[in-house]
Amino acid sequence: MSISPAKKKFQFFNLTAIVLLFILILAGGVVRSTGSGMGCPDWPKCFGGYIPPTNASQLPADYKQKYVAGRMKKNERFAKTLDLFGYSDLATRIREDRSILVPEDFNAGKTWTEYINRLIGVLSGFALLLTAIYSFSYKGVNNGIVIASVANLILVGFQGWLGSIVVSTNLVAWIVTVHMLLALAILALAIYSYHAAKVQGRPKLTVKGFVYLLTIIVILLSVVQISMGTSVREKIDEISTHLQGGYRQDWVGRAGEIFTHHRDLALAVFVLNVMLYGLVRKSYSRHSIHQQLMSFTFLMIVLQIGTGIALSYFALPPFAQTLHILLASLVFGAQFYLLLNLSRSANAREVRV
Repeated sequence: MSISPAKKKFQFFNLTAIVLLFILILAGGVVRSTGSGMGCPDWPKCFGGYIPPTNASQLPADYKQKYVAGRMKKNERFAKTLDLFGYSDLATRIREDRSILVPEDFNAGKTWTEYINRLIGVLSGFALLLTAIYSFSYKGVNNGIVIASVANLILVGFQGWLGSIVVSTNLVAWIVTVHMLLALAILALAIYSYHAAKVQGRPKLTVKGFVYLLTIIVILLSVVQISMGTSVREKIDEISTHLQGGYRQDWVGRAGEIFTHHRDLALAVFVLNVMLYGLVRKSYSRHSIHQQLMSFTFLMIVLQIGTGIALSYFALPPFAQTLHILLASLVFGAQFYLLLNLSRSANAREVRV
């Protein structure tokens, strides 16, 4: 079935946005693991320019004081927002946080790491903007595509603001978790709209209830596991700050119950995905998209367990931190796409008879 040029452009930009979102999660992991969040202390520019400096000599003598003042203003605005919603105690903690008064020395590596992260974010934003524009080609045909695409554009704007708060505040640990969950929501909406466009006009499939239910369970478990992982990261940051960056080999051991629960939940994730893989193999043909997605998911989970072991026994190497969160996101994306394909598939030949 042929589709209009506008619909083809929608699918192209939607798929591009999905790919860029995964790359953005990877870039964000690099920023997080290298401590480059304040590599660019201002926004949307970086040290006052659209191209960041490469040497401290290119900066004014008072650059530290200038950007500390900017950070204080941003935190004060955020504190006022918290006051407005009744979180006065948290707002007071932010106002009294003396750590934001400590200026950071210019580091070209961290600056360019954050700058590249921002560039990828801008490209993702443009891809989602074009996706939203071309989604109107489905108006009246599938309004869900339009709603999801426009909603995603709004969420991305909010996510960008929240990201600036993440690097500006030091005490609000839960913001990092919300930031990650929003990233998953944006990814899910993009995957949903892409899938809905691919299967438009195709009949619904007969779904075996337990396969569908177990898929929902493993997705929810993955979201919980990712949320718990961000909490582990926050605990590690707290320990790192307390030990002034030293004794890195002891950080995991000091993380306590939150790390233990995160590790134990990984076993449940593995077991349930093995069960789901068995059910999918029994219910769908070998060449179906369902089996392909489960094979990919299973590979990502095995690799994620490997990076988890590296984090636990090799003093949290930064590359493993970055890969760990990327792999978790890929698992979530594949599981969600499987869920969508269980009821209506882009592949016409997948169900065993």
